[in-house]
Amino acid sequence: MSSIADRALAQQGDARIAWAEAQMPVLGRIRERFERERPLAGVKVAVCLHVTAETANLMRCLAAGGAQTALCAANPLSTQDEVAAALARDIEVHAVLGEALDSYARHVAELVAGKPQVTIDDGADLLTVMHAGDAVEGMLGGTEETTAGLLRLRRLEDEGELRCPVMAVNESQTERTFNDRYGTGQSALDGILRATNLLLAGHTLVLLGYGYAGKGIAQRARGAGAAVIVCEIDPLRALEARMEGYEVMPALEAAARGDLFVTVTGSRTVLREEHFVRMKDGAVLANAGHFDVEIDLTGLRSAASADPVEVLPLVDQYRVEGRRLNLLAGGRVVNLAAGEGHPAAVMDMSFATQALATEHLVRRAGSLEPRVLPVPKAIDEEIARLKLASVGVTIDVMTEEQRSYLHSWRQGG
Repeated sequence: MSSIADRALAQQGDARIAWAEAQMPVLGRIRERFERERPLAGVKVAVCLHVTAETANLMRCLAAGGAQTALCAANPLSTQDEVAAALARDIEVHAVLGEALDSYARHVAELVAGKPQVTIDDGADLLTVMHAGDAVEGMLGGTEETTAGLLRLRRLEDEGELRCPVMAVNESQTERTFNDRYGTGQSALDGILRATNLLLAGHTLVLLGYGYAGKGIAQRARGAGAAVIVCEIDPLRALEARMEGYEVMPALEAAARGDLFVTVTGSRTVLREEHFVRMKDGAVLANAGHFDVEIDLTGLRSAASADPVEVLPLVDQYRVEGRRLNLLAGGRVVNLAAGEGHPAAVMDMSFATQALATEHLVRRAGSLEPRVLPVPKAIDEEIARLKLASVGVTIDVMTEEQRSYLHSWRQGG
């Protein structure tokens, strides 16, 4: 039994799903093969992702492969109610825009109760709940979409408690290139601009975290005319940022310089009270990480002299020592809570990886170790080939002479 806002929205959802499908040719090609081969026949797949039109196309791809699917929302603020309504005609869906945390937890529990054999996670909530409730028996494995989720699962593995294989989709090459750099880079700034209508040119953006997603945000912010300051704890990433021409400094020093602060670290409380009290009047705070823990909301409330005022639909203004600090989307992931999320062309690559990783888990059932595992290179290469074909690009093929040269230690220069 599905839990959605309004079944009457289904027709609107169909139109939105079709629009996204037209921009997802790679997943479309995989869906065609899945319809022929049915590699997931009879397998129960539980999915906890953002309930968007792009996710709907993944669900239909999995169903085409024969999977029995169920879906819940990974973030209540990103749910598209019309998409949930369209999907609920065919599968079990638990997702309502803006639902409370207790409702969200109940929906995760509904999927766990279905005893899935494969989980597809965005933050590891499904799989960690299954481990906590000792419901992992019969699992073929899971996939994980986020850095934050992989951190949780690796802690589980380090403690010797991970009991099924997990494919680290977030760390596949296509995911890092397309989803993180091009997807987050564009969609995070899009969400910020939709919420605030700020002019980036001439302002200073302080970026906390210079991983793949951070690099994308920095690149696009600089392209829009912003000065970018990078704050990092990793010396190699900090050095790379400096060599790319960005200022690099500790967050406490940058706190007094920034007009706009964006967190994308996968960690917690990277912006906290000691930073808030140094910030300029009018500073804007946004989080592009998966969980709403990167900006210390308790510390912000503690530093503020009064309750926040909603000055725009997604902007809460706090008064800290007489200065106005503007928090976007309640500290939740800004590209989805305040925008449309990644473009469908980006999610095409990401969800193609999810589909092929799920197929890999099913085909290799029983032979994979209960660890966080890399996505096989062959999957990355297949997705890249399909994407190139979809945009009409062909590439060279290695000759036999070149292949022999590269695989022989007997041949020199």
